[in-house]
Amino acid sequence: MITPALHEAAARLLGDILEGPGAADARMDRFFRAQPRLGPKDRGVIAEAVYGSLRHHRLLCALAQTPEPRHVIAAWLAAFEGYNARQLQTLGVAHPEALVAAARADRDAYPFAVSASLPDWLAARLTTLLPASELSAAAAALLAPAPLDVRANTLKTDRATLQQAFASAGHELDPTPLSPWGLRRASRASLFRAPEFAAGHFEVQDEGSQLIAPLLEPRRGERIVDYCAGAGGKTLHLSALLANSGMLYAFDTSQKRLDRLRERATRAGCDNIRIQTLEAGPDNRLKRLYGKIDRVLVDAPCSGTGTVRRSPDIKWRLAFERVAHLAGQARAILTQASRLVRPGGRLVYVTCSVLREENEDVIADFLAEHGEYTPIDASGILTRRGIPFSARAPDADSALRLWPHRHGTDGFFAQVLQRG
Repeated sequence: MITPALHEAAARLLGDILEGPGAADARMDRFFRAQPRLGPKDRGVIAEAVYGSLRHHRLLCALAQTPEPRHVIAAWLAAFEGYNARQLQTLGVAHPEALVAAARADRDAYPFAVSASLPDWLAARLTTLLPASELSAAAAALLAPAPLDVRANTLKTDRATLQQAFASAGHELDPTPLSPWGLRRASRASLFRAPEFAAGHFEVQDEGSQLIAPLLEPRRGERIVDYCAGAGGKTLHLSALLANSGMLYAFDTSQKRLDRLRERATRAGCDNIRIQTLEAGPDNRLKRLYGKIDRVLVDAPCSGTGTVRRSPDIKWRLAFERVAHLAGQARAILTQASRLVRPGGRLVYVTCSVLREENEDVIADFLAEHGEYTPIDASGILTRRGIPFSARAPDADSALRLWPHRHGTDGFFAQVLQRG
């Protein structure tokens, strides 16, 4: 049961996230550091209320008939936590009977964008990307909290051994249905205190993300580039698939993210990674590698619309105008990275976006200007790797598209290209 004080704190935090820059998790961390008297249980109550309100924000505003954070939190309590008018009244909520009545009314009466808690532009794009028969399921999946997925680090353990270790510590995780390295826990749990984490036996990684590195089909001894490595989730997976052989370059323009990768690589026992910070735009230091790399991964900066289960604030911070900018950036990065690929080598373009502007349109423009590249069927690659994706993919072309409602993963797009 939330108290008046925690209700007020949740409202302050919700307003801070919606009004200020930066991701919700970072702003939440700062908020809690500034409130040291809040215990773990109180922080959990506040976080649940805030994330629930972010997920369903547009619907809650409609129910409360105002975007004022206190009323939005109250609407979440009424609509999703079952609070009655008396309970809301103890929190100082005005007109609690009307709010409870609105919360319990038929939500299908609202337009799709409202009931699905999406901005108009994103709701409109979903209707063009998916069959009408899938829209309700897609909306529900995007609103649901994501499970906790981890990837067993095969440099140090295997999935079955890791699963048993978790079970012995009281953490029940099930094998992921697609990734042969993944384990999943439906509810959130802190696994970072487990000795297996300190020993580098696993990394937290969405199952969809675990399907990306296999698309490169890395072979031992090859030279591979992760062009937008970030903090290195896919880099570490590639290192494991290479069994620490070959040369794996991790490039990014963010020194901070690459520093995080260094820490993770040390813990994971990855010895074949070479990390380098790039300049923004073309970096002349890479010319020595032009045409010499066997496989290149481009995990392009994007809108993150495939990850709204984990970061629901994206929906309210992202303007469509920003998507066009990101797509342009992705085109430039893909072109730069393609120069590294040797004849006969492979280039894989990936985003965690579901938007055509960042996915199919970028690939179409690239292929129009680079006739030496040919698309390869992604589902066939995964099938060869023992990942039975083809039976789950209704799309007819060669790209990989992952959706929460179809596959239980974050939303991803991947196109595999072979250089002639």
